[in-house]
Amino acid sequence: MVGQITAIILFNYLAFKTNKNLNASQIAHIWVFTIAFQMNFDIFVDVKYHGYWYFSKAVDWAGLPAHTVLIPPVNMMFINWYPFDGSLWKQIRYFIYWEIPLLIYELITLFPQPWGYFNYGWWSIWHSLAINPILLLILLVYYKKFIK
Repeated sequence: MVGQITAIILFNYLAFKTNKNLNASQIAHIWVFTIAFQMNFDIFVDVKYHGYWYFSKAVDWAGLPAHTVLIPPVNMMFINWYPFDGSLWKQIRYFIYWEIPLLIYELITLFPQPWGYFNYGWWSIWHSLAINPILLLILLVYYKKFIK
């Protein structure tokens, strides 16, 4: 629980302190989209197929902050700093630069409690390596089509 609370405070502080490009409406859209998308994804991978879970395999209150206030600020930072006017190569590099800390962070969340709060079933870091860019791309497309 300590790791989750620390991450929530740190990510939210960084997201709001460094935000230079997103207005309140855009932030709200990113948050709502992130929560809805993550909940839908996790219903299958987490709850139905037990690929991974937060704290326990059951649906529990302890996992709720991970679904509601942990990932949205990360997505805020991703969009806020995204090089929209950069070359395709710069945008691809941006995805790669984000993938590395995302994977490192995921490995840290696997530490034993109280620092860790994420657990693997059949999921592995390799699944995340493949899926993270797709999830970020979906966020980016949503932002460009419906928010920007």
